[in-house]
Amino acid sequence: MNTNPEARTEKSESSEVPVATLLAQIEVGAPPRILDVRSRAEYARGHVPGALNVPFWMLRWRLRSIPGRREDPLVVYCGYGPRAWLAGGLLRRRGFTDVVYLAGHFSQWRAAGLPEES
Repeated sequence: MNTNPEARTEKSESSEVPVATLLAQIEVGAPPRILDVRSRAEYARGHVPGALNVPFWMLRWRLRSIPGRREDPLVVYCGYGPRAWLAGGLLRRRGFTDVVYLAGHFSQWRAAGLPEES
C-alpha cells in the first residue's frame, strides 16, 4: 500500500477529459494542447490527432518543447495511464497548472475507433 500522501493527493486531484469531449474539441478546431508521453515507436503507430510526442522519460529535459503557457490546458495520455500520471506529476511540479488526463488513455481512444494520425 502506498502511504505517500503526495502520491495519493496527486492522483485524487487529477481530472480526466472524456475521449468524446476531446474529439469534439479537435473537430471544431479548438483543441487544448495534447501531450502523448508514449515512446516514439508507439506514437508512430498511431496517436490522437494533433498530439505532441515527448516520451515520459525525456520530459524533464524537453519541457520547453511544449508550446503555450504553463497555465493553458494540457491533456496528457499514454497507453493505459501510469506513464501519463508520472508525467502529469512532473508537469505540475514544474508549474503547469491545468493538467488533465485523457480518460482511458490511448487504449480507450483506439478501442472507440476514433481518428488517429500516424
